Amino acid sequence: MDVPQSWRRAAERRPLARFVDANLRGASQVFLQNNPLTGLIILVAVFWGAIAARIPQAAVGAVVGLVVGNVTAVLLKVPDEPIREGLFGFNPLLTGLAVPIFLRPNPIMWVYVVIGAAATTVVTLAVSNVLKTWEVPPLTFPFVLTTWLLLLGAYQFARIGNGRLGQPALPHGVDPRAAQVHMTGAFLTPSMLKDVSEVFLLGNVVTGVLILVALAVNSLWAAGFAAAGAVVSTVLAVWFGASGSAIAAGLYGFSAVLTAVALGSVFYRPSWPIALYALLGVAFTVVIHAALSTALAPVGVPALTAPFVFATWLFLLPKRDLVPTSHHELPEHDVLRAR
Repeated sequence: MDVPQSWRRAAERRPLARFVDANLRGASQVFLQNNPLTGLIILVAVFWGAIAARIPQAAVGAVVGLVVGNVTAVLLKVPDEPIREGLFGFNPLLTGLAVPIFLRPNPIMWVYVVIGAAATTVVTLAVSNVLKTWEVPPLTFPFVLTTWLLLLGAYQFARIGNGRLGQPALPHGVDPRAAQVHMTGAFLTPSMLKDVSEVFLLGNVVTGVLILVALAVNSLWAAGFAAAGAVVSTVLAVWFGASGSAIAAGLYGFSAVLTAVALGSVFYRPSWPIALYALLGVAFTVVIHAALSTALAPVGVPALTAPFVFATWLFLLPKRDLVPTSHHELPEHDVLRAR
């Protein structure tokens, strides 16, 4: 769905409307889209999920992170176009969302959020410069790296309390009884919708539906691949014998959903061969999530969207030997402009 011309004109002529437009596009860029209406629906979905989970501070943190990230980019004199496309908003949004979820809310925690969101923009610039060599985009790695450091640092700060952050523990295998799942519609449907919503660390069915609607507003391909990624990742996690509670919460699918959208509809032209390639990427993302969950258990931090980042990077590196999209191909002169 095209953005209304009246809004386009307002964003061109009025600085406030232009800034709002950039922030809305930033929200949509979490799913690799560039549409303010998609971003608006996604923000509504985030607020719904956060309020339903009784953590409204997470939604507030998302908005704070989004705004702080873009303001930091402006102050650092980043070129205007990538800011307007939302490329400096989505990673700080995720950082601002994650910190209030995992840490106990108090005034000092909000200072932590602002510092983290601003730092995420700096990390985005740093990571993008490094990745230019391989012509791959930073994706959500700036969020992952910054948030890992913020959460690990919180263990040493007495005034920044641990909220929902799990305690460090030695990794252990899944009890076969905990892996017994009946693949019924009553189990799979909510799990798959939570796969979508857990991209924002919120396991909520309504949030998942709203996000799929938001994707369809901009791209039916993106919505379709998101749904396919949720289905395939959930079924594979069940077949492999992952924890039933983790599957039900959407924890094995959210990175896979992003991988499916990225490979299936953004960086490669949709086709049957590319669909199969994307689904292979989805399958490997499930494996990477399990591996990172094991590796990170001793330090007590979650994998976040790192499985999506690592899988997508690996499946993008051979892009010269595959068929890229015509309008999403990574420009050689500026990897930051890649979505």
